[in-house]
Amino acid sequence: MRVCNEGFDKEFMDENRDMYAIAFTQNILSGRWKYFILWYLKGDTRRYTDIKKFLGGLSQGSLTKQLKELETDGVIRRVVYPEVPPRVEYSLTDMGNKLLPILEKMEDFGKEFGS
Repeated sequence: MRVCNEGFDKEFMDENRDMYAIAFTQNILSGRWKYFILWYLKGDTRRYTDIKKFLGGLSQGSLTKQLKELETDGVIRRVVYPEVPPRVEYSLTDMGNKLLPILEKMEDFGKEFGS
């Protein structure tokens, strides 16, 4: 997985392991809606239509892109049920659940310092 558009070379990663780890995590969470998708999935499996409704005015293309990126990064699990119409459900993986404390810290910070 690349951690930024330019990528990091091996020497940089070896010399700056802490910074690389932050960039790696930031890359997984980059995207306007990913934080909200992860928060909405915590503790529950959700259908695509429920996620779309929760996020309001988000276009289908944008939501699909964000979900595919989270799935590719191993943060969420996508299950398609062979029904008519197909039912698609999303849930957090173990890796996704490990991101929840980051979201909780962000929530705490926002409550303390947000206006």
